[in-house]
Amino acid sequence: MARILTLSGSPSPVSRTARLLTVAARQLETRGHHVTALEVRRLPAEVLTGSDVAHPAVLEVADLLQHADGVVVGTPVYKAAYSGLLKCLLDLLPQYALAGRTVLPLATGGSPAHVLAVDYALRPVLTSMGAAHVTQGWFVLDRDILTAQDGTTELSPAAATALEGVVTGFADALPTPVG
Repeated sequence: MARILTLSGSPSPVSRTARLLTVAARQLETRGHHVTALEVRRLPAEVLTGSDVAHPAVLEVADLLQHADGVVVGTPVYKAAYSGLLKCLLDLLPQYALAGRTVLPLATGGSPAHVLAVDYALRPVLTSMGAAHVTQGWFVLDRDILTAQDGTTELSPAAATALEGVVTGFADALPTPVG
């Protein structure tokens, strides 16, 4: 099946965005896809704030993208835009780092006022980086990302249904692996 990279742009170690990506990854793995997770916050700060596009950490991320069939990009919304941390990484990657990739944009935030950030802030940058197809994205309210009794992440029923729909659309849009 397809190789998927999840990319969390949250700076928080207790990130709802990363938790949402974990739920999406489980849904994709259930469909037989191989998922690799990357949290941008784990990259060295000096790499993200520098301009060394040839730094090994940047080259490693570019390599992960090159070998992925699809990418799920998750970000918290701050001031009606995707995170600055995600922006720092995207600025260091090659202009067409997403060329030929199917991309699912996901965002989290505390207010429905930020729902348009997916289409008006995140989608344009993903498209400008050459994504072959940016599927229907989704915005999830922080309050809809819950912790189950066993400590795993679950979503409110409405958020779970919506995420299942966009993950299905993403999975259906992935290229069929050859071989």
